[in-house]
Amino acid sequence: MQDLVRRYLDSGLSRRGFLENMAALGFSLAAARSVLRSAEAAESAAGRLETPSGGGMLEGTGGELAVAQAKAAGVEYMFTNPGSYEAGLFDAFVDTPGLQLIVGLHEGIVISMADGYHKVSRKPAFVNIHVIAGTAQAAGQLYNSSRDGSALVITAGLNDNELWNDDVLLGPAPGYDQKEIPRQFTKICWEARRAESLPMLLRRAFKVAATDPGGPVYLAMAHYALEAKGAKAQILPAERFMIRPRVRPDASSVTEAARLLVEAKRPVVIVGDEVWKSGAQAEMVAFAQKLGLPVTMLSMQAYRNFPVRHPHYLGNFGLGSDYVRRGVDLVLFMGSRDLGGKVIPQGAEAPAGAKIVRVGIDTAAMGRTQATDVAVVGDVKEALKDLSAAVDSLLTKQRQGELSAGRFEQYRAQGSQMHSQARAAAAKNSGRKPIHPDELGAVMARTLDADAIVVSENLTGRYDNFNFGFRENEQQYIGNSGAGLGWGVGASIGAKLAAPDRQVVCSIGDGSVMYSASGFWTQARYGIPVLTVVWNNQNYQTVRLAYHEYKGRMASSGHYAGMYLGDPDIDFAKLAESQGVKGERVADPASLEAALKRGIAATRDGKPYLVEVAISRLGGGADSTWHQTFNLAERRKRRV
Repeated sequence: MQDLVRRYLDSGLSRRGFLENMAALGFSLAAARSVLRSAEAAESAAGRLETPSGGGMLEGTGGELAVAQAKAAGVEYMFTNPGSYEAGLFDAFVDTPGLQLIVGLHEGIVISMADGYHKVSRKPAFVNIHVIAGTAQAAGQLYNSSRDGSALVITAGLNDNELWNDDVLLGPAPGYDQKEIPRQFTKICWEARRAESLPMLLRRAFKVAATDPGGPVYLAMAHYALEAKGAKAQILPAERFMIRPRVRPDASSVTEAARLLVEAKRPVVIVGDEVWKSGAQAEMVAFAQKLGLPVTMLSMQAYRNFPVRHPHYLGNFGLGSDYVRRGVDLVLFMGSRDLGGKVIPQGAEAPAGAKIVRVGIDTAAMGRTQATDVAVVGDVKEALKDLSAAVDSLLTKQRQGELSAGRFEQYRAQGSQMHSQARAAAAKNSGRKPIHPDELGAVMARTLDADAIVVSENLTGRYDNFNFGFRENEQQYIGNSGAGLGWGVGASIGAKLAAPDRQVVCSIGDGSVMYSASGFWTQARYGIPVLTVVWNNQNYQTVRLAYHEYKGRMASSGHYAGMYLGDPDIDFAKLAESQGVKGERVADPASLEAALKRGIAATRDGKPYLVEVAISRLGGGADSTWHQTFNLAERRKRRV
């Protein structure tokens, strides 16, 4: 027994290993735990196993130091696809209370899980992936996370190519290092080669990832650093290194912006994701009402940053929209990225002659393409408070009311017309076979919970009848602005982990599912009751629409290369069932609502569920099922 105690205290034996060996010697579990508590108490003066409140020195393996620091930083879940070069990390993780492993079967889906968790909880998410190969495989979803500024701390093992041999298995190519792989999709990358440095580097990673504007960071940890024994380092709780101040903007810029907003005849607001991230939704609503401001959003955003049923909301911004087309003299970018970025435009993307005012913390996103007249740099929530106060100093309450009413009169009909058109479209297109996307969207909107979280990876989905917002009786939209496929299934898992007491629905296209279908296994393994709704039109519809718009040979012939996803048809219900998730397929609109309700009942019972809905294709080339035929078996010269 004394030898077991010594090996345990010298980090040569894990907690689980100690208990198992004591059991082999005939000790009961209670007796073994009593010996363990006594041994730990004897070591407590050195602070080896338990970190004192407020932080302290800890001694152990590099992996134990890293896990202790992650826990002290507030980590609840480690999203991972594990590998052999991270043995030191997982050995420490396996018997650390208060931490839960969430395994994904591919590094890409692991990143999207963490992204969804962060987007709902707004906490930094912790990830571990496997050395250089896993790092490369994670890149697609890391791109999405970087576009949205998601605070992810991504760690990986490192097989060092500069220690002895430079041509190593699962290591960087000769002359390169591992952190070069994710560099362009992260705020910063590090490599750690000393066990004692792991806690400090992890603290730095959490701090940088969460500092506004947020974003992913990457830390590669050498396997020998994770496995080193007897290392000592300081462990600190989050409150001693996570500094999240709300930066107030410069007073002069606030005053100038308020003056321009008051003097404008036809202003418009574009709200971006910084509104949601700063928790400024209520302040944005109040400010819009105070000045009678019409509110729009860009089409590709992670959140719906303003209640979509609010009378001041006019939908997506565009030069062709009714309000903008009649003339705009000021555009207020409220925590929004700049216009443009999809393709080289044919002409101007901002209203000609309009003043441009920008508010937000991310100065890199300000004025990248369009000129700026006033930049109010600061936290959006603090900036809205200051702007509101500045308006109060310029206008009496009576004048504010008159200004707001006069402006609102210019567009009061547009919002209600937008919603009535959506209802009319759903009614017009109901009862069709295949089911029309308008009907699917409308049925989902009325069937799901009033506060459901809808995780969407469906670029051509119809959400016009949903009640997206931020209040208790409004549904929450979560998406991504990167459009890299394979995000939705994993993101819905992370969202549910972040909000276990809210309904979470993954609304996803058929093409997207096939990038991330292994996520159903994770849902079943950990009892994560997500309702997945697959909009199956057997097509890469977004891409087909772009092909059609090109007006080339594909459009004239109706032959769209690589777009049709039938022949053979994918059975998504069976695909999910093969991994432990029950589901069903719906082709009859009369059966749609009942199927969704069965899925909802299953999730209320704690089980994930999938509803595959056969929907119609829309837009140019919708009728085409052409695909280039090829059969290798028929070309064989030998039947082998």
